[in-house]
Amino acid sequence: MRPVKLPANQFRRFYRGGAAIAGFRGAAAAGEYVPEDWVGSTTTAYGGDSEGRSRLPDSRLLRDALAADPWLYLGRAHVERFGADSALLVKLLDAGQRLPVHCHPSREFARRHLDCPYGKTEAWVITEVRGTAPAVHLGFAREVDAATLAGWVDRQETERLLAALHRLPVVPGDAVLVPAGVPHAIGEGVFLVELQEPTDFSVLLEWDGFAVDGRADGHLGLGFDVALGCVDRSGWGQEALARLCGGRPGGRGARPGVDLLLPPEADPFFRAERLRPAAGPAPLDQGFSILVVLEGVGRLDTEGGGALQLRRGDTVLVPYSAGPGAVSGRVEAIRCLPPDPRLR
Repeated sequence: MRPVKLPANQFRRFYRGGAAIAGFRGAAAAGEYVPEDWVGSTTTAYGGDSEGRSRLPDSRLLRDALAADPWLYLGRAHVERFGADSALLVKLLDAGQRLPVHCHPSREFARRHLDCPYGKTEAWVITEVRGTAPAVHLGFAREVDAATLAGWVDRQETERLLAALHRLPVVPGDAVLVPAGVPHAIGEGVFLVELQEPTDFSVLLEWDGFAVDGRADGHLGLGFDVALGCVDRSGWGQEALARLCGGRPGGRGARPGVDLLLPPEADPFFRAERLRPAAGPAPLDQGFSILVVLEGVGRLDTEGGGALQLRRGDTVLVPYSAGPGAVSGRVEAIRCLPPDPRLR
């Protein structure tokens, strides 16, 4: 089975953005409120029936293709662990304005309250930045008690919420793991590749000034008394925070031209590699993955799928049955992989 290039998959969201995605893909801007492009998605937007799901170039939904041939796309070990489900959602995200402070439920919370096996741990690979001081906000610097948090949210005291979070300057190439429950916000002018569990679950802590009714729609239908129970209110020290942003010890040069971007804590949720062929091709082990080509031009060769030309802006689905392969040329790409099926 051959790797295939996936078309853009943008739709309206409640915050501004999308121009950087259009520039990245070399396409006309799709609008002011299309800040996300869901890549290789079998997931629907929260509350919707089909919006968000990716289509293959032959117009089939990826979800249907996986259901028809799960072993060919995903491999036996993955199917035995996760079924005909990629267990992964990849996004291009362009923050045309600072996102509101929010968080996502854990798997345990989602099983108990949302009847879903997935929460929404995510990770960001920073691709481009604009403005004079691009940054993200992540984790409370000090523990916040439940009553204080509930009051900030109810009164929409957004300055206090934002001030309580760590502010992290970012540059292209940075990678950040965002565990479920940790409150966060992506700053204006940040364009990134996001890997996440395959849900659209968000609990809004801030909504004032955004095109969303957070009081009605910001609590996943649970009410804030329950929904705020998913928030990690603990204080994150600098050492713990650095571990989320520090990549994987020994990850650089694990294979020629391949860097491992995320700490081991990410492996039960997803994995990410940066491919930068230098002296020779960057080898790819066999497995379902999504490639996002960040820069340059090159080629993907696979044992079972032949050759595919690559250029900046391409998003490529590589099925398991394409076999092992390699990326070559003057190119840089992010390889997004599902969770390691050997881990629980």
